[in-house]
Amino acid sequence: MFRAPSSVVGLILAAALAAVLLGDAALRAGVGEMLLIAPWVLLALWGVYALIFAPHVRIDARGIRIHNPLRIAEIAWARVTDIDMRWQLEVRTDEPRVYKAFGGPVAGRPGRPSLRRDEERGRREPPAIRDLVVIQDAWESAREAADAAGGVRRVWDIPSVISLAVLIVWVIIALFISGGVR
Repeated sequence: MFRAPSSVVGLILAAALAAVLLGDAALRAGVGEMLLIAPWVLLALWGVYALIFAPHVRIDARGIRIHNPLRIAEIAWARVTDIDMRWQLEVRTDEPRVYKAFGGPVAGRPGRPSLRRDEERGRREPPAIRDLVVIQDAWESAREAADAAGGVRRVWDIPSVISLAVLIVWVIIALFISGGVR
């Protein structure tokens, strides 16, 4: 799985901050008032999860799975025509369509010091380039044996959509209870 390490740190920090804020609200104002504040804090935490942590790229023998905020694309290797990186990983299919991965390897700023060493070439290169090479190698090795009947499947990220809907309903209920909406 290819995911930015900073996304894990961001989610942990956001969850810790949310727990501290909700705990403080429960201690100072009581549980009832905390439940009126909670949907707003949890909505912010959901945003961190959906926009920063959830997006990732996963590869296996069948194909590549691109998990973007609220949408998932599962692409069989047989349908892939090119894998490249502009600002983020881009997968071109025979539809023709380009799927951009918002989570996963991303091109860094130009002139940025590289982080990993490429032993074959005797130089350091950015982790995104190494990840791109790993993904391209997996595609090349699986392309011959890939099932030609494989397809492209685009689906909603159902758990994220349902949790967002629950939080929105909770926000509306909290607004009515607190007198924010009349």
